[in-house]
Amino acid sequence: MKYGLHFTAAALASVVGSVAASPTPPYITAAISDKSRPAEDTARDAGRKPAEMLVFAGIKPGDKIIELVPGKGYFTRIFAKAVGPSGHVYAFLPTELDAMMQKHNMPIPSGTDASNPNVSFMHQSLTAISVTEPVDIVWTSQNYHDMHDSFMGPPDISKVNAAIYRALKPGGTYVVLDHAAEAGSGLRDTDTLHRIDPDAVKKEVTAAGFVFVGEDSTLRNPADPHTKNVFDPSIRGKTDQFVFKFRKPAN
Repeated sequence: MKYGLHFTAAALASVVGSVAASPTPPYITAAISDKSRPAEDTARDAGRKPAEMLVFAGIKPGDKIIELVPGKGYFTRIFAKAVGPSGHVYAFLPTELDAMMQKHNMPIPSGTDASNPNVSFMHQSLTAISVTEPVDIVWTSQNYHDMHDSFMGPPDISKVNAAIYRALKPGGTYVVLDHAAEAGSGLRDTDTLHRIDPDAVKKEVTAAGFVFVGEDSTLRNPADPHTKNVFDPSIRGKTDQFVFKFRKPAN
């Protein structure tokens, strides 16, 4: 009897797991396999799991997305193809980064991306995010912790999350992907290890009125000691990363 119950539970868990795993829509597959993507991007796919990330975020054709701090544009290019010509990606480069970019002689892009006409660049303060239309999704990848760091000011995070809340449509989604710090560390490691306690993020974002609706574990790595800088060669590209989804209430 015990064996039978154990087998049934295991089988049920297997069925539930297979149902829970969302298939990758063809438009996401096409966006990731697009031949125009740089080799530098495709080489990072194994570690960044873009298909799983877009499925979890719920990105679909026609969506309007704000991508906070797009970096070199890894996700920007995938988003642009996934949302298609009826969608739009606002690549948001905050003015809080101006000093750092000037120090490193990095240009601040403006206008529209020549390679992807449905991508436009935004250059505003994080506390004053403003778009011409409400958006479906706000996405930030490996940069939320930076908004607590000295090189960015730092801005008042409550005002940043309030601005994101205003920019979203009712029912819109806010996705935060970042490097996990030790549990209970709060904001201690943001400026030194470039990590943040996932619970600290959850508390800050829900304080702005968002509802926490889920987490994706694809990028979690329990072998990460959480005590090393994310750029340390021994852990770089293999850090424990959390991916949280929050929703602006529909009403």
